[in-house]
Amino acid sequence: MKHRHLGRSGLLVSEIAYGNWITHGSQVEEEAALACVRAALDEGITTFDTADVYAGTRAEEVLGRALKDERREGLEIFTKVYWRTGPGANDSGLSRKHIMESIDGSLRRLGTEYVDLYQAHRFDHHTPLEETMEAFADVVHRGKAHYIGVSEWTAAEIRAAKPLADELKIRLVSNQPQYSMLWRVIEAEVVPASEELGLGQIVWSPLAQGVLTGKYKAGQQPPAGSRATDEKSGAGFIARWLEDDVLNAVARLQPLAEQAGLTMAQLGVAWVLQNPNVSAAIIGASRPEQVRDNVKASGVELDAGLMKAIDEILDPVVTRDPSLTSSPANRP
Repeated sequence: MKHRHLGRSGLLVSEIAYGNWITHGSQVEEEAALACVRAALDEGITTFDTADVYAGTRAEEVLGRALKDERREGLEIFTKVYWRTGPGANDSGLSRKHIMESIDGSLRRLGTEYVDLYQAHRFDHHTPLEETMEAFADVVHRGKAHYIGVSEWTAAEIRAAKPLADELKIRLVSNQPQYSMLWRVIEAEVVPASEELGLGQIVWSPLAQGVLTGKYKAGQQPPAGSRATDEKSGAGFIARWLEDDVLNAVARLQPLAEQAGLTMAQLGVAWVLQNPNVSAAIIGASRPEQVRDNVKASGVELDAGLMKAIDEILDPVVTRDPSLTSSPANRP
């Protein structure tokens, strides 16, 4: 497993990280979740990403139990705050109250005294950015997090936050956006701003919710038990990719993957890692063999001819509009 610096920080992360957004606590039973984490550890993954909102806080608990006997210094554990985690008026957003209460809840569920990265899961339009950054600074200065990151923030929002972080003497080092061969909305604005300011991308859904594995076929029903058939595991989210024109284009990638000696999944993960601003690609899994397959993308270099061929095939179905990186206008 290769490691990369997280942005312009000194923190090294495994370039393939393990995330439990949909799986742990909802899609798969705990025994299967623990087996996936064990496979990730065995394959050299040291970076694990979760969030307080995943599976109604259960995902953090499952991950905490899975990592309980591991050497803490050998892991990089990330979590997030923003989305609603309770019924109260202040149980969402990036107010000082919610951040200070949420970090303690996350640490308790994860069974750790600190997280390596604490991320704003979205931008909060209803809380002054100064209040949010001051609360994050207190989290860092109290030793509850080492670094600060954001998720799905626009270039303008990142540019507004970075000088505040510098003034407060905390390290804002990362953004966590959706990014794949099919979803490239960060390339025009977010990536250039991040490169300028020293943030790295920790990208989620590098396989477009599994569509880039090639298992979904145009004109056919989704495979039984797949994500597209399970409302608990993101069936609504994946629906955008299940159009015949998208699936036909993805099918044309199969010969390219074979020529490169890769599976379709490995090609998809390797592709996002060719972007030098990407510090890590987050994979998820419901079975250990999925982890073992995906990690083989670490260290793979795709030549310019292959990258060009991928672009030519997918260009008609790629989403690039930078305005699609946006935070909700209202708190959930």
